[in-house]
Amino acid sequence: MQTNRSILLVDDDCDIIAQLKALLELDGFKVYSTDNSKEALEIFNREKPDAVATDLMMEEMDSGFTLTYQIKKTEHGRKIPVVLMTAAAHATGYRFETYTAEEKEWLKCDAILNKPISVEDLEKKINEFYQTEKV
Repeated sequence: MQTNRSILLVDDDCDIIAQLKALLELDGFKVYSTDNSKEALEIFNREKPDAVATDLMMEEMDSGFTLTYQIKKTEHGRKIPVVLMTAAAHATGYRFETYTAEEKEWLKCDAILNKPISVEDLEKKINEFYQTEKV
């Protein structure tokens, strides 16, 4: 799939960033990336990406939650898909396969992907957001 969209990737695992970045760039995405939520918010405000994919647990256990909240409270953030990526299932056994409307409101994200994620699943969630928004 070729696209001209941009995405901000946020994860403290440099291997995940490198892998996703390479694959997304092959599909035509302009990729911004960082390993922390503070810099992520700066990049988000400066570059206004078309999508954000962020790890759930980084500097602090709730860094991803906090970042998605900060992004979604902005005008631009409400217009783009924000995807949480998490490995919490490995530690807790709880998988975020589906979540209720109430949980979605609290989590402030548009999708959750359990790690390891594929670039195809990430792109699918981004495309679903934009298809839903047009309806």
